[in-house]
Amino acid sequence: MSEQVSEYLVVDPSFKRLFNPNQRLLKLFTGCAWAEGPVYFRDQDVLLWSDIPNNRILRFTPDQSGLQGSVSVYRQPSNYANGNTRDREGRLISCEHGGRRVSRTEYDGKITVIADNSQGKRLNSPNDVVVKSDGTIWFTDPPYGHKSDLEGHKGESEIGANYVYRFDPRTDRLEVVADDFTNPNGLAFSPDEKTLYIADTGKSFDPNGPLHIRRFAVSETNALSGGEVFAAPDVGASDGFRCDTEGNVWTSAGDGVHVFNPAGALLGKILVPEVVANITFGGFKRNRLYICATTSLYAIYLPVNGAQVP
Repeated sequence: MSEQVSEYLVVDPSFKRLFNPNQRLLKLFTGCAWAEGPVYFRDQDVLLWSDIPNNRILRFTPDQSGLQGSVSVYRQPSNYANGNTRDREGRLISCEHGGRRVSRTEYDGKITVIADNSQGKRLNSPNDVVVKSDGTIWFTDPPYGHKSDLEGHKGESEIGANYVYRFDPRTDRLEVVADDFTNPNGLAFSPDEKTLYIADTGKSFDPNGPLHIRRFAVSETNALSGGEVFAAPDVGASDGFRCDTEGNVWTSAGDGVHVFNPAGALLGKILVPEVVANITFGGFKRNRLYICATTSLYAIYLPVNGAQVP
């Protein structure tokens, strides 16, 4: 039987060690049209995130208290950027709906195109992205950015399908690693990088479509196998997610953040008053969960740490 403790909904008793009831959910900013793609820069102690329909990337800088801070525009226009991460050299990697590409922001601010086509055909609208410890860049390519002018530019798919890709910067080679998704969306590696979780939000356009997270085994050569359903939120969609150091999956959902253990069992929820799109762990100890939820940016301190990411 579930138990609610302030913002936390306990489904399994083991969830209680993953939160501190004295730590409350804080709203850091509001005024977005659709908040997405948070990425934390530890060396600068700033968080960047996308406000897709407003075509901008915003920057949150904590104040001395660490509880609030200031927000400024990092980039506008952002080419309707969605998912963001960092590569192993600390550079910003972004999925741009508007350019139908994945880009890298260099140290001097110049933008380099990582991938914008597959075998000569333009990508759909890269959505979310992660970087593995070997430097390879993995991203999903659903159609959200070209379905209308709301989050990109209305257009047609040249590829005719929605794939998951891996780009190797050492060889400049782009490869399809999964081709059986309806709408691949968020993705994240387990702490040991032996598992890759990928969301499918196919129900966005088809009431009978999938709405779950799948789990793949990652080989030493970066080949994927498996692909069974791992978990699914009981409210809303799993859009973006990250793992903690214990391998638990913290995912967006319709009523907040859902937490699944490595076996796929729901442990509990952090209830948020807006639909959550994506999350990331930040702070110097990676124990502050930043939450992008519709119009707002939220944060909460936890007694757990996010898995190491660039």
